[in-house]
Amino acid sequence: MGTGGDGTTAFNSTIRLERTREGDIVDVTEKVRAEISKSGIMNGICLVFVAGATGAMSVIEYEPGLLEDFPEALERLVPKGHTYQHHLRWHDGNGHSHVRATLLKPDISVPVIDGKAKLGQWQQIIFLELDVKERERELYVQIVGE
Repeated sequence: MGTGGDGTTAFNSTIRLERTREGDIVDVTEKVRAEISKSGIMNGICLVFVAGATGAMSVIEYEPGLLEDFPEALERLVPKGHTYQHHLRWHDGNGHSHVRATLLKPDISVPVIDGKAKLGQWQQIIFLELDVKERERELYVQIVGE
């Protein structure tokens, strides 16, 4: 943890996810809340970033209907069976994974107010595994504030 000259503090940590597979939607809300609590920061912003070009971060109402609807929507928008130039160049079968990750983004920012993540009643922070290969992922958490 570091303190800036203006009284702000930065806290950095890592959340590790083991064995994610294509289509996994992992609720990391409680893990992020734990990092905010560890940081001691009362008011600021929490950034969660996935390193890798085929993973994404977002928020969702983590309930069975949406856990089915969201992957179906991704398939309609960026179909797996389409011909992607990335696949033709690298022969790794994950062109759709890269396009989906680009549209969704690798990070999410959440306000920290009174030492807690300020989420709506039905919002959960999620990691989406979009790659065709099983992965271990690291989510980098940075909390900045006072």
